[in-house]
Amino acid sequence: MKVGFIQTLKNIWSLKELRDKILFTLGIILVYRFASYISLPAINMAEVGSLLEQYRSQGGGGQGAGLLGLLSSFTGGAFSRASIMALGIMPYISASIIVQLMGMAIPYLQKLQKDGESGRNTLNQITRWLTIAVCLVQAPSYLTSITQYFLPYNQFAQAYYVDPNTFMFWFPSIVILVAGSLFAMWLGEKITDKGIGNGISILIMVGILADFPAAFLQEFSTQTGKGGLGNVMILVEVLFWMLVVLLAIVLSVVVRKIPIQYVSRAHARGGATRNLTQGARQWIPLKVNAAGVMPIIFAQALMFVPGLLTNIDETNQFFAGFKNVFSWQYNVLFAILIIIFTFFYTAITIPVNQMADDLKKNGGLIPKVRPGKDTADYLDDILSKITLPGSIFLAIFAVLPALVYGSLVQTDRFALFFGGTSLLIMVGVIMDTVQQINTYLLNHHYDGLTQSKLSRTTGL
Repeated sequence: MKVGFIQTLKNIWSLKELRDKILFTLGIILVYRFASYISLPAINMAEVGSLLEQYRSQGGGGQGAGLLGLLSSFTGGAFSRASIMALGIMPYISASIIVQLMGMAIPYLQKLQKDGESGRNTLNQITRWLTIAVCLVQAPSYLTSITQYFLPYNQFAQAYYVDPNTFMFWFPSIVILVAGSLFAMWLGEKITDKGIGNGISILIMVGILADFPAAFLQEFSTQTGKGGLGNVMILVEVLFWMLVVLLAIVLSVVVRKIPIQYVSRAHARGGATRNLTQGARQWIPLKVNAAGVMPIIFAQALMFVPGLLTNIDETNQFFAGFKNVFSWQYNVLFAILIIIFTFFYTAITIPVNQMADDLKKNGGLIPKVRPGKDTADYLDDILSKITLPGSIFLAIFAVLPALVYGSLVQTDRFALFFGGTSLLIMVGVIMDTVQQINTYLLNHHYDGLTQSKLSRTTGL
């Protein structure tokens, strides 16, 4: 296995186009991470970073710490550093959700979805403009959070170069936060166009991975320190985490195979009929989790809204629970949204009618099912049946951190990696990216076999 892995790396490096795509992606990631350490001009980054981290680690009153930690992890710590990239890529995700939801009700957007490449380009442009609108809402909310909730000026005046109650603080800060989010969106689109993988998802994953080493070290220090359960519990946690990762991978790859029968074809030549193609039997693989990681991302983007709205009335204990990612209120709503978005995203990404038409045109059919509409209805019924358990398992994984926090894992920061949004996004994005690399290698290997002996000797 080791030799095979090394050979795969050699194959990747030998393909100039694939190598350039990977290096380009890594370069964009480096730029994104560098930008996340640039603070807002009016903010003393050294003071803000330590103060917000102290607030988060101490629990922030028990309600805000989990949400702050999650927001920070999604942006690679940019949120807690008051960075120009503090909003990250989430405004773009929110805008994408709004456009897709509106596409179900607005005929013009439905027409654009069916217009091929030109329609997609127009939808992307609409999403970009909507991203600006979302940023203009989220940027003031973020500034309000750090100036009134986390870093009030009368207590932490040393954290500011400019009085946060003045126009000279608010206007430039809002403009810079909007520009930072648009820059992150542009970087993600560049990865998708010229790099490898889905750029938006990769930037989210990078932000999450950036917090993993510090989270593990914090858990290790807690368990091995005074009052901890020692190295044995660390080993148990690692083994359980590996099991959760394995189950997440299984959830991502398990499929339901639908048998397809291609009828025999005949060709007339010289007055005689000769059978050229025998009936071939193949499969349509329908994933149990066809929506991938997108329902998690969509649901997480919406879950930030209840937490922000509860700032209006913090005395209501029920609504205040939505600011704590480990509360039952937060996790029940989160699970429901994931199930809804799983069905929604599967419905718009798996075109069963088009699949049925393509089968009919190519002479394929599902045994005991009539071609055309009956085939589309059959595929839709199967997809609905396998999506239900898939969405439920996805929701269970999403709320798993709330179940292990306190009972197995002692720090909220590390608990977020036991299932939940963080782990599922990491597993999903890594698997999608690896699959793209493997597909590229397989395609090149096929072409190389027909070109030269050199291709065969290099294994490409």
